[in-house]
Amino acid sequence: MKMKIVLLAVVLGEVIFLPYNYGQALTGKMLNPSAVTTFECAGLYWKVQEAGPCSIRYKEASGGMWRNGLDLVYDYRDEEYRGSIIGLSPGNAYVAELATRNSRTIVNFTTRNDKFPVGKTTVLQAGETDKTTVISESGTPEAYHLVTAPAGSKTVLNLKNVNRTGVEIDADYVIVRGVEIRNAAVHGILIRKNRHDVVIEQCYITFWGRIGGPRTYGNLEGGSDSGIYAESGTENLTIQRNLIEDPRGASNDWETGHPDGPQGISVIESKGGNVIRYNDIVSTEDHGFNDGIGGSNNFSFTGNMNRDSDIYGNIIRNAWDDAIESEGGNTNVRIWGNYIHFFYNGIATASTSKGPIYIFRNVSRESRSGHRNSTGGALVKTGERNEFGGGRRYVFHNTILQPGGVFNVFSSHVNPDCIARNNIFDVPGRLATDIEKEPEGDYDYDYFSGITKGGTAKEEHGIKFTTTPAGTRLYSSSYNLEFYPRSSINSIKWGKYSYEFGDRKLEITDPVVWINNPLIDSGTILPGFNEDFMGKAPDLGAFEVGSPPLQFGRRAYLSFNDGRAPWETY
Repeated sequence: MKMKIVLLAVVLGEVIFLPYNYGQALTGKMLNPSAVTTFECAGLYWKVQEAGPCSIRYKEASGGMWRNGLDLVYDYRDEEYRGSIIGLSPGNAYVAELATRNSRTIVNFTTRNDKFPVGKTTVLQAGETDKTTVISESGTPEAYHLVTAPAGSKTVLNLKNVNRTGVEIDADYVIVRGVEIRNAAVHGILIRKNRHDVVIEQCYITFWGRIGGPRTYGNLEGGSDSGIYAESGTENLTIQRNLIEDPRGASNDWETGHPDGPQGISVIESKGGNVIRYNDIVSTEDHGFNDGIGGSNNFSFTGNMNRDSDIYGNIIRNAWDDAIESEGGNTNVRIWGNYIHFFYNGIATASTSKGPIYIFRNVSRESRSGHRNSTGGALVKTGERNEFGGGRRYVFHNTILQPGGVFNVFSSHVNPDCIARNNIFDVPGRLATDIEKEPEGDYDYDYFSGITKGGTAKEEHGIKFTTTPAGTRLYSSSYNLEFYPRSSINSIKWGKYSYEFGDRKLEITDPVVWINNPLIDSGTILPGFNEDFMGKAPDLGAFEVGSPPLQFGRRAYLSFNDGRAPWETY
């Protein structure tokens, strides 16, 4: 959707009034300073000479208290400060103040509204059809073209492995809602090149694609056949509350070379502005994905998400390579609140050529490299190649679960300019790489359980359980996907101590005792990310004791009867 930004810049005492016609389209000329918004975040950009740290504070335009944000990052290549504000409300107006030691500026912006206005509605045929639905009529920013199932019934596109796609979108300002798509020969939904402002929501996509498998053995077709596939140059895609499960084929695992096969969602060299949220992207080990969310090109200044994009609230399961791949530019890309299970690498960021990318409050469960090899990969894949690198990575408040989780926190590749804080890094292996490169990373206030921090991580204020047995339950028991640190945990008190059991007195060597859980109140304050903590200080990990739980997947934050799709009702 289009939006307007009013800009008032004050630089070295001079007041500059800037015109306001900047739209959400990311390919247009950007004003200076500028803000590019999604529903819940804003990417800020300020081209000015470097003058030390650039602080942020922001508030709602209608009033209220100022809140501090995380400092912007200066990129000498682009001669600009940039960074993100998170935790905003959709369709709301804000004002932000940016300041260095030499200059100060104000930027007004409005977040995108996630209530899309509908103009024309195309109602699909009730029942089942084996014909591809081609959408070629665009809507407008004020009147999206809605394509949906009929009221009181459902539409099933069963392509019978004959037609390549279930839905083909060759238009802008389009919503596809509530459609069931089965047996597409290649992609469930295909978004054509350079299309923008497309919404795909509440759809069910299953059993698509070709066989996939190891290319070394001649499996040359089926790589990246996707539930949803966006060709190059798309922008402002919203993919939300879909169930994408069980492709026809399968990716190979790492025992037969680099995985290759179907993907849940693929985005190719987008222009940015994408939101992928609250989806279930799941399969089985026998029909696993290559990546849950992925695309190309990895070593580039664009990549799949490219810029000003969000991936959050998804459940992703059964990927043989990356649960989430966001590689390329990663300019103001935010990845948070996802639950990932059965994968090799959790979040792939090689390369991050521009940055910053923000990875926070994700929960990582089991990782493995093959059907016969239970050794896991890394939570965050890093790396650079030639000129493609140099972007800042922020890694905050993530939780790695054991047993069976990732083996290392970061992959062994080069990883400069990475800031890690307040994470639960429960791994048996390594924290950070041994490869040194400027600017050096900064790792601190994390719990790390592994054998070596690596040559680039210091963790001067890190938490280490030197007296707690391996496998100690760190979290309160829950049948939900909730991982709050339990208030106390068992530990070992080394030495010999006197104990009384009724009338009996004896000495016990290395007894078990209960201690306050060091994961609670051991974090550091991160402006804009955790000031709403409940205790003496922020807790480590994705869940803050005393705060509402994160919710994941297509039913997140809905009541039991809200948002039911036609395919699960009729």
